[in-house]
Amino acid sequence: MRQACDDAAARILKICEVRGAKISCAESLTGGLLADAFVRIPGASNVFLGSAVTYDIKAKASVLGVDRDLLAREGAVHPEVARQMAAATARLYDQPEYKSRIIGLSTTGVAGPGPDGDKPAGLVYTGFRIPSSLRANGNELIEAIELRLSGTREAVRLQTVFNVLIRLERLLH
Repeated sequence: MRQACDDAAARILKICEVRGAKISCAESLTGGLLADAFVRIPGASNVFLGSAVTYDIKAKASVLGVDRDLLAREGAVHPEVARQMAAATARLYDQPEYKSRIIGLSTTGVAGPGPDGDKPAGLVYTGFRIPSSLRANGNELIEAIELRLSGTREAVRLQTVFNVLIRLERLLH
């Protein structure tokens, strides 16, 4: 699966470089693994800006600005948390010269081995923010995708990265 991630990341980086897009991430359960998928590819620095690993629920609020009431009410494993994380990382890494052409990606979920309260192991939400300038219809996209994954903790984390890359590649076509 790591080779499939490398291949997808390389294709995404090439597409983004041609389109003048940048990528940033906000990661929880993947803990930097999504960033690693990009930086493993030579030349990634032309597109990839960075990743905010906000593993702690309070860091999601203080670093990214995720709604504290939402986090208190729903916890970190929630689709709206993933959406807010994706949008926030795009804002966090934006610079005037990037002209808001920042793709924001996020991961939040339960890697396991056991559940987190009422959230089962393998429940993951991935978030995507695609700016309007990169969309054919001219509308910004902010979405969350629910994943139900299985396997070891490491397998869930790697499957999460793979799913983010595959979804992003589809969104860019």
